[in-house]
Amino acid sequence: MNEHKPTVTEADLHAFADGLLPPEKQAELEAWLAENPEEAASVAAWQAQNHDIRAMFSPYAVSRDGDPDLILKSRTSSAAQASAPQRSPKLRMLAASLALFIVGAAAGHFGPDLFARPELQLTSIEALPQQAHSAFVVYASDVRHPVEVGADQEAHLATWLGKRMNVAGLKVPSLQKLGFQLVGGRLLPINGTPGALFMYENASGQRLTVLVGRNSGNTTTSFRFASDKPVETFYWIDGNLGYAVTGEISRDMLRQVADECYKQFSS
Repeated sequence: MNEHKPTVTEADLHAFADGLLPPEKQAELEAWLAENPEEAASVAAWQAQNHDIRAMFSPYAVSRDGDPDLILKSRTSSAAQASAPQRSPKLRMLAASLALFIVGAAAGHFGPDLFARPELQLTSIEALPQQAHSAFVVYASDVRHPVEVGADQEAHLATWLGKRMNVAGLKVPSLQKLGFQLVGGRLLPINGTPGALFMYENASGQRLTVLVGRNSGNTTTSFRFASDKPVETFYWIDGNLGYAVTGEISRDMLRQVADECYKQFSS
């Protein structure tokens, strides 16, 4: 972008704002921002939003040893922690998903970088939104054979996919209260291992998919949006599994679907 640092991307700036870069990279970008006041102002605004969101959700935060300081850490005093109810890490992660949704909506879309910038060097599970996008584009538009196993065999679908993925008690989320009925599901290769795709449809014929894949690294827990207009994906990692909800629907509805799936997968 300039002579000092010509390859700074929007993804780099978001990573800087979130404190995700290694120290040497963080220092390099800090020097670059000193010479680029407009970008520095944007980063400062993102950091202020992050601070406000952490403050909003801090009463519900429960940190664990080894958690990255990526999304949410409890900043409350010991007295406040003593008076506040202790919430599970699952609830902490749910709050974090809402936090990143707000940041993503306020700061602009992250998606084009995720889909178009090879310099991000995505790990296998971070490539999940790309695979979810591809699966949605290929199968959601199919009229005759969108799924391998129909909704009338839901129990078999869950057992079959769970066995192939080696996931005990794999659930097929129910999205009826959000207006989406199960169409069915299929087996998909995700990062070279068996994965599951569940498809849903509402009364107007809009479809969305829920993808579940293995996270062999099992090293991070994060919540993000990816966008390749008009297809949107909301994805997250929980332990050794990664999840992605994809559709040509509003981000607000996609968030509601993702929240509902998260609750059911985590229960």
